[in-house]
Amino acid sequence: QVQLVESGGGLVQAGGSLRLSCAASGRTFGNYAMGWFRQAPGKEREFVAAISRSGGSTYYTDSVKGRFTISRDNAKNTVSLQMNSLKPEDTAVYYCAATRFTTTQSLDYNYWGQGTQVTVSS
Repeated sequence: QVQLVESGGGLVQAGGSLRLSCAASGRTFGNYAMGWFRQAPGKEREFVAAISRSGGSTYYTDSVKGRFTISRDNAKNTVSLQMNSLKPEDTAVYYCAATRFTTTQSLDYNYWGQGTQVTVSS
């Protein structure tokens, strides 16, 4: 069982930056690949970024490549999402999630956090 708690969301102007963090419980954090997803009002949840168990591989959706960076610290049981050059279309609730194998598919993730709101004003 893995429990995930996100933090770091907020309101920021377009062009600004935010850093989301996700703290995981348990001693087996390193056994899980991690992902970030987001859901905007009236839209389906979408993949944002994923990182392998070791942190050696990362994946991003095209719309955030070059702006967002996912990273993890297995010693601290945390995964982060650094978001730069934010755009109004990045506004959404952001969720971190855990899965046994690195994937971009939300259905393959077993554990989810409660989400944190990111709002980007124009």
